[in-house]
Parts: sequence; structure tokens; C-alpha cells
Amino acid sequence: MTGRPGEQRKQAPAPAPSDLRSRLEERAIAESNELNRRIVHCRSCRRSEYLPTVGSGHPLADIVMIKYRPRYLEVSEGVSFFGRTGSAVLKSVERLGIDPLLLYGTNVIKCGGLEDVEGEHECATFLLEELRILQPKMIVVMGRPVLDVLNAHRVAGTRELSWEPGKLQEYSPFCQALVTPDVDTSLDDADAKAEFWKAFRVLGDWYRDQPPY
Repeated sequence: MTGRPGEQRKQAPAPAPSDLRSRLEERAIAESNELNRRIVHCRSCRRSEYLPTVGSGHPLADIVMIKYRPRYLEVSEGVSFFGRTGSAVLKSVERLGIDPLLLYGTNVIKCGGLEDVEGEHECATFLLEELRILQPKMIVVMGRPVLDVLNAHRVAGTRELSWEPGKLQEYSPFCQALVTPDVDTSLDDADAKAEFWKAFRVLGDWYRDQPPY
């Protein structure tokens, strides 16, 4: 509807940044809940009697950590990064000065006991949807198998990643990637743990370079 000549049309005020953030969080939570429901009820594979593991962390996390497959405690609880690995990662990010609320962790393969080929084929779609919902600024690619899955299931706008642990790479125009050795196996060997930490601590340098909010 047009107003009288010379009358200026009133515009609705733009939402405050906090209101916009709240709306984005609500939408991300709703989409994540729906995705987790589909993961839990998925019957595409010959999975074990345990439920699939779902991602854990903030629904709009800046940093998404991706492992290849869940360990026993993760499978028994149905939550990614539950147990020893999650505790080790939290201690590491605290040393790096990173806010744990900015983190989200997930696995490529969602169920325990699956063959690699079967799990990768059926679960990669779920992983890509997680990334779409989260829209992270950084993904931490924990292990060569995770790297191979991401490269094999690239979507428009994403780049192929190379196996260069500790080097920041561009995954998309809005998201960087940091490749590290596999965190699960690294915890069982002193030398491997040192190599993982050497690559992972680059995350702290990246975080300190981010502009303040």
C-alpha cells in the first residue's frame, strides 16, 4: 500500500544482533533435533544393538571436530566424544584458551560395529547435513580416513583437502580446516600423542587471530 504524496514509508526496525542470534540458535536446534531423530531411527546398515552416536556441543559451534568412528563409551552412551577422548580434547582446548562452548564433536560413522565401507556410504550424508546446520568457521579433521571421506563427498563450494597435519587449509570460502592425526589412536602412544598435539595446537593460533565479537 502506498502512502500519500510526500509521506515517508515507515520501515520495521532491524532485529537486534542478540535477537537474530537467538533465532538462528532456535532454528539450528530444531534442525539438529530432527537430524538426530533420523540418525537414531536409521536402518540403512546392519548396526549393532546399540543406538547410533549423535553429535555433541553447541548448535552454532564455530569449531567442529570430526573423528572417524565412535569408541565403546561413545556407543554405549550414544554421544560423540563421550569419555576419554572428549576429556582429553577439553583439557587441550582449555590450555589453548579456547571457549569449550564454541565446540561441537561428531563422528563420520555413527554406529558401532559397522564395516568401514558400509558406514562411510550410509553416514556421509548425515555428516554433511551436520556441517550445513552448524555452518562452522573451522573443522578439525582428525585422521586420514576422515579426510578421505570429506574429499570423496565434496559439495559445491568446498575444496579438496590435503594430508598436511598442522597446516590451515581452506575448506570453503567461509570455513577453514585443520588436519590432525587420529585423536583416538594418538592417546595410546606417547610419540603419536606428541604429533597430535603439535598439529592440534595450531587451533589455538587460529582462535587468537579471530576478530572479537
